[in-house]
Amino acid sequence: MAELTIKDVARICGVGVSTVSRAINNHPDINPETKEKIMRVIEENHYIPNNSARNLKRTESNTIAIMIKGIDNPFFLAMFKIFEQELGQQDYTFLLQRVQQEEDELAVARELTKEKRLKGIIFLGGRVDREPKELRELGIPYVLCTFAPEKSMLTPQVNYISIDDEEESYRIVDYLCELGHKKIAIIRPLYSDRGIGRSRYNGYVRALKKHGIEVDPGLVLYMKDDIEAFTPANGYAVTRELLESGRDFTALFTMSDTTAIGACKAILEAGKRVPDDYSVAGFDGIDMANYYHPSLTTICQPKEEMARASIKMLLDLIEDRPVRQNQQIFAAELLVGESTKQI
Repeated sequence: MAELTIKDVARICGVGVSTVSRAINNHPDINPETKEKIMRVIEENHYIPNNSARNLKRTESNTIAIMIKGIDNPFFLAMFKIFEQELGQQDYTFLLQRVQQEEDELAVARELTKEKRLKGIIFLGGRVDREPKELRELGIPYVLCTFAPEKSMLTPQVNYISIDDEEESYRIVDYLCELGHKKIAIIRPLYSDRGIGRSRYNGYVRALKKHGIEVDPGLVLYMKDDIEAFTPANGYAVTRELLESGRDFTALFTMSDTTAIGACKAILEAGKRVPDDYSVAGFDGIDMANYYHPSLTTICQPKEEMARASIKMLLDLIEDRPVRQNQQIFAAELLVGESTKQI
């Protein structure tokens, strides 16, 4: 069967080629019902727009947006600098767009694309249960950075750069188990979280299982929904409640360094010591983790390399250059600090 063309899509839908192009490129000047019909035909027939169709009557700016969930997380600071430098050197405008925890980053991206005529988007943080169809419907090149969709939803067309969050979480919890800890508490995002928190929790469960330890529901703690996730304030509040509850634990895995710093403060305020009374492990490898006292045991993500790789991939997609690998998993490093000890 011959490959479907943009003219075929227009004929099937009973519209002009320019209308199909506007639908593909998320142009605001199109009837929503017509757009839905066109996108349904495209999806059902696996039509992939060619370069000329993608750019037909396109009037986008030279702006690339960075969509970020968790803007207060220091982990992203070093990445911002690289994004700004690299894009500036390539004559692209850098737009930073904050996405609130309760917001859908794709919905925000769709509106921003219409408003700013974006050239491309890099997503930092976000949901992992994304359908490939949702991403394609953005109509412009994108890269998911620091997180990857769930394996059940991956297709070769999904562009992402990440570490293996589940595997790296498994590694740090396995390390705690090897130190002799059997009662390991964890601070995870809300139960409804569909981001990296779920992957890191799965790694925690796998590590406990390897060592024959059952998950204790009383030691699975959730971040406060009225406090920004992955922040010192959230780690402090949750750990303080844990200590006041009297539950027995010897180690705490917080899923982020910033959360770990807050947890350590709560432990110290309770008259206990890290790591003599409780071992604490973080995740991310922010600079502060090394200078905090005691220095944190953490998983260090190669944030600078990931930022540069994201820019390169996105610009290759925008400028129709060959992309050697559009799905990249970077290796992280277990950094053993002074916040954990052998029992």
